[in-house]
Amino acid sequence: MQSLLSLSKWQVFAWLIGVCLSAPLAFLIFESLQGDSDVFTHLWDTVLWDYIYNTLVLIAGVLLLSCLIALPLGWLTAYCQFPGKKYFEWALMLPLAMPTYIIAYVYTDLFDYAGPVQIALREWFGWQSPDDYWFFDIRTLGGAIVMIALVLYPYLYLIFKTALREQSFKLLQASQLMGMSPLQSFFKVSLPLARGAIVAALALISMETMADFATVHYFAVSTLTTAVYDTWLGYYSLTAAAKISGIMLLFLFVAITLEKISRKNTTVHERQSAVNDTHLYVLSGKYAWLASIYCIVVLFFAFALPVGVLVSYSIDYFDQAWNSEFFLYAWQSLKISLWVSVIAIALSIIVLFYQRIGKQKSKALPGRVSSTGYALPGTVLAIAVLLPLTLLDTKLNDWLEGTTFEPGLLFSGTIFAMVFAYVVRFYAIAQGAVEASYVRISPSLDMASQSMGRNFAQMLSSVHIPLLRGGILTAGLLVFIECMKELPAALLLRPFNFETLATHVFQYVSDEQLELASISALFIVLVGLVPLYFVNRSMEQHNS
Repeated sequence: MQSLLSLSKWQVFAWLIGVCLSAPLAFLIFESLQGDSDVFTHLWDTVLWDYIYNTLVLIAGVLLLSCLIALPLGWLTAYCQFPGKKYFEWALMLPLAMPTYIIAYVYTDLFDYAGPVQIALREWFGWQSPDDYWFFDIRTLGGAIVMIALVLYPYLYLIFKTALREQSFKLLQASQLMGMSPLQSFFKVSLPLARGAIVAALALISMETMADFATVHYFAVSTLTTAVYDTWLGYYSLTAAAKISGIMLLFLFVAITLEKISRKNTTVHERQSAVNDTHLYVLSGKYAWLASIYCIVVLFFAFALPVGVLVSYSIDYFDQAWNSEFFLYAWQSLKISLWVSVIAIALSIIVLFYQRIGKQKSKALPGRVSSTGYALPGTVLAIAVLLPLTLLDTKLNDWLEGTTFEPGLLFSGTIFAMVFAYVVRFYAIAQGAVEASYVRISPSLDMASQSMGRNFAQMLSSVHIPLLRGGILTAGLLVFIECMKELPAALLLRPFNFETLATHVFQYVSDEQLELASISALFIVLVGLVPLYFVNRSMEQHNS
């Protein structure tokens, strides 16, 4: 009887977590289905279709350019031997640490009319004015596509390369025996077998592209993401912002559905002879150097050049960038990231523990429901969080009306809103990392613990948590770093006069003064390199 009562408590805790973390999405869907609003009608009749068109073109362009960059890189590093391949395998993932708005500013600064590139061209050729020559404008939809693709291509590169390494070595050898060239083998064997992995990576890239706010805002490209931001801060219409967010949710649903369909229809029947360190093609001569040069060019423009510019800024403007503001905003970012990491890990442990000990068929539902916030873009998440928190503040103030205590905006206007939004968004990361460790704990340990008279709480604290230390550390690290980089939700939810490193850097980017926040930007990049180091180590151990 005591065991059943204890189990019911864990069930209540798990479902309570699921309801709380999924409440913003439920409120958003409900609000988006409400009666029409004048603001939304005005946007629908004027500019909303342009926003939708720009969003679709942006996603299509980023996907196409990511394929052109990542698919050759994945094939070269998976199947070929060429100079520097050992280093390119992990170095080509480094652009993931670079926030898109930073790389956008760096290239804008380089290629603008007053930038060093055009100045040098005018000096070399004697041009006097813009009428004397043509130069592309980077602050356009096409420029945004290039900037975002340079940062997001590693998702496709990493997933495609892993899929190639898991393909049957015998099939690839058979294609060679049949007289297929490497190019024919790539299109007729490798690509079809990796189709599911490619679609999954493209779905992830499309979601990240639609979620990007800073780059398109800086380039003055109107998309659905900027529409949500402008509708809330410009028109103060939460209902209209929720309706636009509903359109974005529809796009996300399509992307996730396509990804699931592709996985469902993809089955791998043979992995016993997967490609590991065996090289199908040993490149030599000009082909070897062309492969190395291609990797160098991509790595240079996607990571080395922007980081080099940031380092140069940090040195030249050290006195202005190294100041009390940097330490204050770094401390505020670290503090919030630490809170969110601890809360997300604690909640994920409770949900996963119930999933482990529960006997009900629905025991996995709380975890799935709790993870729904990860697919929400930052601006959409901010609106979704504001809806229930604003209602909660309103009800609380109405209830306390007439008393001496006036709480004001206790939830929606404080750091609580940021922390709650971050937990909703990044809980799925914590659950995934902890769950990966949980599956390695043998059920026999649970039975042994119960036979010794331990209850569920004692089993969790004395048996499971010590064995979950690796997963907890990984989860905390990943959530911490994602919180440090989060920008759109912070811009919409931060209290008055509260800045994080991300919002601090973005404000200077918007004012064309990134130099004065260069150390902060470099710090964000360096923090983002930490998970890539662990991913690389994990891949090396897996391959060995």
